[in-house]
Amino acid sequence: MNSATVRNLLVRGMLAGLAAGVLALVVAYFLGEPGVDSAIGLEEAQAHSHGGAHEHEVEVVSRSLQSTAGLATGILVYGVAFGGIAALAFCFALGRIGRFGPRATALLLSGCALLAVYVVPYLKYPVNPPAVGDPDTIGKRTALYFLMMVLSVLLAIAATLLGKRLAPRLGAWYATVVAVAAFGVVIGLAYAFLPVINEVPDDFPATLLWRFRLSALAIQAVLWGGLGLFLGELAERLLNPKPAQAAPGRAVPAAR
Repeated sequence: MNSATVRNLLVRGMLAGLAAGVLALVVAYFLGEPGVDSAIGLEEAQAHSHGGAHEHEVEVVSRSLQSTAGLATGILVYGVAFGGIAALAFCFALGRIGRFGPRATALLLSGCALLAVYVVPYLKYPVNPPAVGDPDTIGKRTALYFLMMVLSVLLAIAATLLGKRLAPRLGAWYATVVAVAAFGVVIGLAYAFLPVINEVPDDFPATLLWRFRLSALAIQAVLWGGLGLFLGELAERLLNPKPAQAAPGRAVPAAR
């Protein structure tokens, strides 16, 4: 694949990420923000119930700005950035992970990225609403989450390489089963040995926590799913363009 094609795919990946970010923004605004507002309201109510002896904090950025322009900026920038990374991964993976076309390759990559980048770390260290968590441990929690994410991505790459190496001897199906099993075993060991963090108060509403975490997962699923679909379609049109059709009423010149 020449540099011009890679550059064109990179641009298309960023556009696909932007389009997927718009879809994720809609989900975040209508599904995620109500949960955030409820958690903030609960936090304020708990603060007042403890006697109201807390210092008044100056709100640097208003909640309305956070839930609109701030939310849109964060998700769209996130989508564009990962769209570019996904496009570069697509350039490397196309034709190397099986006999898949551009659409199938892009969708397969986005599914694997969703699993490795978000779902695996999420299952060990799920996100919490604003009212949950000790501010003194935020650095530790962030470091552990990113450690789990990096480990998951590296293990996914290693599992892919293992499957390709075993494929000539075991066949594609059994090689894939062995690679996935190896990935699951090592991730399970990481789950067992990495420290557990549970700072959810006993009196926190379970329904609110469940809805917040489910909405966070839905946002990521829409983002990565949309990215795979849009990138696959744009890459298909670039790499396998349809032949030009003659205008109606105009005869196609016969080949000589």
